[in-house]
Amino acid sequence: MRPKKFSQGVLPLLAGSLLFSCSLPCSAQVEGVTPDSSAPPGKCGNEEILDIGSGKCRRCASNLMKSPDGLRCVCAPGPSPRPPPVDCRDCNTFPLRTLWETLFLDSSFLACNNTCNEAACQMLTNMVTLQAFSLQNRAYDLYTKTKSPDLPQLWYSRSETSFPRVSFGRNSQIRLKATKYDARGNFLGWEDVSGETLQLCPGSQNVLNAAFMFGTSYNRSCSLDISRLLQRDPEPTFYELFLQYDDEKGNAQWWPVPVENPAITTSSSASLSSWAFRRFFLVDGLSGRKHNLTDPPETVTLAAGLILSVYLPTSNPGNQPPFLLTVEYVQRSNPGIVQASFSVTYIQSPGTAQQTTDISFGVFSSLAVLYSLLKVSSWARRSRLQNINLMIIVKFFAYLAGSLANVFFLITLGIGIYWLIVFKSLDLVHLLITQLTVSIFLIDWEKPRQKGVQRTPTGGDQRAASSVSAWRTFLIANEWNELQTHRKANPFFQLFATLLLLEVVGLKNLASRDLNVNLYPGSDAPLAPWSPILRFGIAASVRLAIGIVQVLISVGLCERFVGNKIQQFADLCSLSNVSVFILMHRCYGFYIHGRSVHGHADVDMDTMHSYLQKEEENLCPLRGLEANSDIQTFEVLLTDRTRALYDKINLPLAEAPRGTQIRSDIHDQRLRSYHALNRFLTSFLEHRYKDMDYVVKNKFLLERILDVEFQEPGEVSVLYNDENALFGRVLFYNHELTLLIFETLVFCSVDLGAQDFVLGALVTLVVQKLAQILRGVLGKRNLAEKTLVEKQFLI
Repeated sequence: MRPKKFSQGVLPLLAGSLLFSCSLPCSAQVEGVTPDSSAPPGKCGNEEILDIGSGKCRRCASNLMKSPDGLRCVCAPGPSPRPPPVDCRDCNTFPLRTLWETLFLDSSFLACNNTCNEAACQMLTNMVTLQAFSLQNRAYDLYTKTKSPDLPQLWYSRSETSFPRVSFGRNSQIRLKATKYDARGNFLGWEDVSGETLQLCPGSQNVLNAAFMFGTSYNRSCSLDISRLLQRDPEPTFYELFLQYDDEKGNAQWWPVPVENPAITTSSSASLSSWAFRRFFLVDGLSGRKHNLTDPPETVTLAAGLILSVYLPTSNPGNQPPFLLTVEYVQRSNPGIVQASFSVTYIQSPGTAQQTTDISFGVFSSLAVLYSLLKVSSWARRSRLQNINLMIIVKFFAYLAGSLANVFFLITLGIGIYWLIVFKSLDLVHLLITQLTVSIFLIDWEKPRQKGVQRTPTGGDQRAASSVSAWRTFLIANEWNELQTHRKANPFFQLFATLLLLEVVGLKNLASRDLNVNLYPGSDAPLAPWSPILRFGIAASVRLAIGIVQVLISVGLCERFVGNKIQQFADLCSLSNVSVFILMHRCYGFYIHGRSVHGHADVDMDTMHSYLQKEEENLCPLRGLEANSDIQTFEVLLTDRTRALYDKINLPLAEAPRGTQIRSDIHDQRLRSYHALNRFLTSFLEHRYKDMDYVVKNKFLLERILDVEFQEPGEVSVLYNDENALFGRVLFYNHELTLLIFETLVFCSVDLGAQDFVLGALVTLVVQKLAQILRGVLGKRNLAEKTLVEKQFLI
């Protein structure tokens, strides 16, 4: 609830309460506002405060009490030693600038300094915060002269608390909390910072909340009518921002986020360079009221620009705090229009690699200068030039340009190889790990037509034997196994075409260090040495161009007019009455709906032919999951509850030993777990669980472009319609660019070292083949473990 507007009748009463508050509670509460006085909510006991520096809860001394925000100890009502009274008549030479200061600045200073009134100290601090452009004023001078222990901290000191080590994972949320105060110093409570808390620009909750998704660079701006803005915020609300995180032991901690105001000036520049503020506001429509506090303000001060800077890595902060909020205040006339913005930026802190690069540039550039001097000196001596003239200077800069070019290339080449080894190799390793650890299950929709009774080989328990065949599941598993390394571009054709263009057509001759553009130099023609940078450019350009052409032909022609293996796999699932359920991450994955519209797929050839003829003549329902829909592929976003039950059912299946030489009781346990998981997923897809239901919807355009989900699943899971067969992300198929860039860098790195395109092609072929074998073998193993299809059945 927002604080009420001030009226003329309230002003004398408030002034009196500030001056004579020894008989009043230390923090007068705003009528209708019930602040949450926990510190922060749920962290400490009723009589304890949270020490931000240590992250621990502690009790206050006997003569002190817990502050409303739960972060400090303030004076308790009753007899307690106080600082000597301070008379404010001659304590300050600065003039009173606003009506608000005239009425309450001196009285809040006296009440804070001489009485037990924590709200008066908060009010004095708020008046200093309202001075958004200068600290050379009466409010800040009185603040520095206040001796009360109840006075809140205005500045954030780097030495006040250590920087937190915060780790964020994929789709992690930046958890921020804020304490809020009104202009009179009353505590309004703790608030979880969401999208609309700090953003003046309107928008949907999902769009605004995207600002606090870690790793999402965010920028939103708009034009605002000041009069409407004042209707939303008639009086300023003051915030102190805190980052909520978990320490190494998993305990919740809070760290104050420093606030920077680049527009403010002070007589002491040292304070602003080494300290930051703790408190800020968004809209000040109070200071601009001239004659009466009930009149509209003539000017308004507002935070037109807020920038939340995140310094990476947050898990290992250096001298820079991991989070910093920059507030850019402007003052505008009322009425009027103002431009407002809110952005979140991520800044990579220079690491050892960057420092090494800078040092290398410095050292080798110095050597290049010395080498150029040596060269120009030799040239001058050979030219018999005794004095320095214009030609010697021009020659020096020419040698220097060539030397610096070689220096830049050598260092850039080293950086390129470093990227290849550290980043691109890690990218490929990350791709392999992600794909080789997916959870996949084949859902069999086939129902038994007859049942019999069959005894176990040991003559023990009886179990039902059905007519449902396992070969349909084996067929789908084999097709999936073949698709795991299927690619849009052919690696063998890629290397053959590359060598054809470079060696036979002669494009490699464009990399010579001369101005000739001759693909077929004669045997008697002088051959200039190779330029490494040109050779790299030619080789990389040719390989990338061939790869892009292959992808375009594959997607635009072959898959459209010849056959699309990905789409054919979905059709085969429908004919086999088998669905594929894939979880790429814990609660995110893909679903291929393969339930047959005919009810059965375990039939003879004639019946299957009749099924296909019915579909061709539109005499049966569509194959889609929903009625009157032919969409068979979906993105899946599960709730935590659904995934937890999935893991619980799948646990015996995942932990049981595998192979043909296992005990019959363990084999029976695996079969029971398999059938239980199959029943669970079929029941889930048929909406039988009301407490674990799902909805089918389309993604928004921005969600499809950014590949994110702005909406949380809530109480129900979500299946997003997927017409592009995105389940190829768990295959090589949808990562052609990553593989192409990796192979290009291997090819170019070998060639730059050996100056031999043929050797580079052979090494690249071996590396590509090893990656394919590794993906195939380990993918086959993962498929066998997750689907209960033994490896000997996977051809």
